[in-house]
Amino acid sequence: VHLVESGGGLVQAGGSLRLTCTASGNIFKIGTMSWYRGVPGRERVIVAGITSSGDIYYADSVKGRFTVSRDNDKKEMYLEMNNLKPEDTAIYWCNKDIVDTMGSRDRYWGQGTQVTVSS
Repeated sequence: VHLVESGGGLVQAGGSLRLTCTASGNIFKIGTMSWYRGVPGRERVIVAGITSSGDIYYADSVKGRFTVSRDNDKKEMYLEMNNLKPEDTAIYWCNKDIVDTMGSRDRYWGQGTQVTVSS
């Protein structure tokens, strides 16, 4: 199983970005999907999550600005980020709870994508 994030980049404050996390491999089922972010020297923190039934969580710092969604057929998760602020600058990782075709369940991480917001 392999996760890949895309869509990061450099944007001015007030701008928008859309992150995508794509899963591939011998996947049977994907449960909860989440976005985390972090900066060097600090622990990564959860930004948003979405369960297989569609329940959604947002960190207080991004409520009203970020929107998480998923496409189960494509095995993808998205993070629409609007009204970006310099404090949103971080590496963003996706995390997925996956059951593979052998019945093994684990949490997988992507390699991360850098988001930089200039003031």
